[in-house]
Amino acid sequence: MNIKITGTGSYIPNVITKNADFHQHEFFNTDGSTFPHDNETTIKKFKAITGIEERRYLDKELTTSQMAIIAAEKAIKDSEIDPETLDYIIVAHNYGDVKFQSLQSDTVPSMATRVKYELKIKNPSCVGYDVLFGCPGWIEGMIQAQAFIRCGMAKKCLVIGAEALSRVVDKHDRDAMIFSDGAGAAVVEASEEMGGILCHSSATYSYEEANYIYFGKSNNTESPEDVRYIKMNGRKIYEFALKHVPQAMKSCLDNSGKSIDDLKKVFIHQANEKMDDAIIDRFYKLYEKKAPANVTPMTIRELGNSSVATVPTLLDLVIKGEMKDQALEKGDVVILASVGAGMNINAIVYEY
Repeated sequence: MNIKITGTGSYIPNVITKNADFHQHEFFNTDGSTFPHDNETTIKKFKAITGIEERRYLDKELTTSQMAIIAAEKAIKDSEIDPETLDYIIVAHNYGDVKFQSLQSDTVPSMATRVKYELKIKNPSCVGYDVLFGCPGWIEGMIQAQAFIRCGMAKKCLVIGAEALSRVVDKHDRDAMIFSDGAGAAVVEASEEMGGILCHSSATYSYEEANYIYFGKSNNTESPEDVRYIKMNGRKIYEFALKHVPQAMKSCLDNSGKSIDDLKKVFIHQANEKMDDAIIDRFYKLYEKKAPANVTPMTIRELGNSSVATVPTLLDLVIKGEMKDQALEKGDVVILASVGAGMNINAIVYEY
């Protein structure tokens, strides 16, 4: 028995926020001190490091779960399954539904329950639950789905990654420019066809790394003390990712029975263009190889970092032929990989 993705879907929000839109922001350092240079210089340096030129924010009337529902509907339609036959709905997110200009996160009922409700699924044996695993959450949901199928507890699962980071960013923090919103989904099924998920791996580094990404107060000391925003130690994350992610990807590929020469694409979490390029470069150097051109589809310049949504959205865009010079053919071997809050790392080797 093999476990394959039979349908994908994504939702890319309509609101385009360009780097120039941050020129009027008042940025502060974490200690509340002002930057030594102007915003134009700050934004130019930001672009050089991250590669981000613009990002997508969800419309004011939408929430994370509503984006998840749209992506789910597309994936179900693509797979041509009856949603009543789903055994699990797994939704990866980190902050729940935060309504526009709200200070609270709403997570009850769960995002998965909300998706199931909107899909009008009556079957009580279709179980919905959420995964909070940082940016690698969607891949971890995929790992859990294949485990359910492999042990006979399920035949069909819907795995969604959705996040609205624009609702939890500190506008006085330069790092806020990295984050964006979106949703991606996949239907996973038992299949007699060759291929599918060949191998997977996961790890949590928390002894020293637990608080590299955290919830903290605004960089503006005049902001309310009791409001918290997503925060990160960018330098620590960069060093951590370059040290651990390439080796995790190599271990997963080696255990899959496939070689580096079989690998056609690497779908890596879109966090930072410079960091992702360095991870791929180090990964191939572990095999004494140079990374082939176009091996890594990239959306970060236009879509930013949408956390759990980046990998499934990226995969959907390539499968649907919506990315220039990027495509998958039957039999192609790919890696799905991510790193994020926890600090968590995971990877899947998949034969398309």
